[in-house]
Amino acid sequence: MQYRKIEKNGDEISALGYGAMRLPTKNGMIDKEKAKEQIYYAIDQGVNIIDTAYPYHGGASESFLGEILKDGYREKVKLCTKMPSWSVRKYEDMEKYLEIQLEKLQTDCIDYYLIHNLSMVKFEKLKKLGVFKFFKDAKAKGKINNIGFSFHADLDSFKQIVDSYKWDVCLIQYNYMDEQNQAGTEGLEYAHSKGIGIFIMEPLKGGLLAGKVPEKALEIWEESDTGRSPADWALRWVLNHPEVATVFSGMGEMDQVQENLKVAEEALPNSLTEDELGLYEQAKEVYKDLMKVDCTGCGYCMPCPRGVDIPRCFNLYNQKYMFNKSPSFDYLGMLGGVFSGQEAYAGLCNECKRCTRACPQDLEIPELLNDVSRELEGRGFKYKVKIAGTLIMPVFDAFISLSDRLSRIRR
Repeated sequence: MQYRKIEKNGDEISALGYGAMRLPTKNGMIDKEKAKEQIYYAIDQGVNIIDTAYPYHGGASESFLGEILKDGYREKVKLCTKMPSWSVRKYEDMEKYLEIQLEKLQTDCIDYYLIHNLSMVKFEKLKKLGVFKFFKDAKAKGKINNIGFSFHADLDSFKQIVDSYKWDVCLIQYNYMDEQNQAGTEGLEYAHSKGIGIFIMEPLKGGLLAGKVPEKALEIWEESDTGRSPADWALRWVLNHPEVATVFSGMGEMDQVQENLKVAEEALPNSLTEDELGLYEQAKEVYKDLMKVDCTGCGYCMPCPRGVDIPRCFNLYNQKYMFNKSPSFDYLGMLGGVFSGQEAYAGLCNECKRCTRACPQDLEIPELLNDVSRELEGRGFKYKVKIAGTLIMPVFDAFISLSDRLSRIRR
């Protein structure tokens, strides 16, 4: 494993960090055995920092980590978690949430404590409530070692926040598609020049830069004879920056863990060639031309009061353009409620804009959902769902019944 030093505190941090926002799931819950196996494997291979937050996996992420980081594993890693800034109404709330998080994580001290999704508006509010005093007291009591913030707003706000306090670290969204978005490259270099450790989230842009990618993008990567996967290329680009201390990757499968570990071992700062950097520019243009919604699937917009599955709506919408494939069947089945019995389609949106206020990408979600509804639903969508249910579900039920009988015969 490659390690990178944070100058402010001397910590040697693994270039790959484990992001606990997208742990493997089963029936909507964390698949504990699978996630435990993956996290233990990553730690055994040298990963020494894990990132989580109060709301991840519906509040279950911190508790899960507290359960598994025993038998010496807690001592092998730095824990990074975040204050739920949107829920802080008074000074005592900061103390309350920290105590809850310490209890859930089953630890006496949090190594890196960040203000979650900090913006100037939130920051001004927290300053008035005494956040700096809270940090000082929590550090003095040994409950927090290092202070930082995660960020999704604009560059000017980022610089103002960086200059306002002696931060130890910051966590920013950064990948080859987001060089000019949010803090971007300029913010990355600015924070590093102040001695702040740089943690990275969304290196694969919510998976859009990895796994199944547009054919045109795949053709670009295949121009190189390195044999790298799209995920390898994306992670390698971030680690090429010497300012980056660690990259938090959300890994849901063991093969993803293994691939990312390999990249983190190989991808040294400034190791990409000029020809390789040119390939990124070409791939970037492909994505810019094809993507309709710049959504990372983080889920901060959820739950929707109307029941819309916002990330899935945008995912299927993007797939239509990125892969030139109609998602009508998936849209009917998953979001129309044909298979689940639960409607979650874009047309249910009533433009309350609760999602817009929560979106770290500042997307105009109701407007985009209207685009999704117009293109993927069309007129008479409820009638289409009803017809699909009438035609498909009896066949589906018969298939399940037959599979069950065959399974019993084999046993």
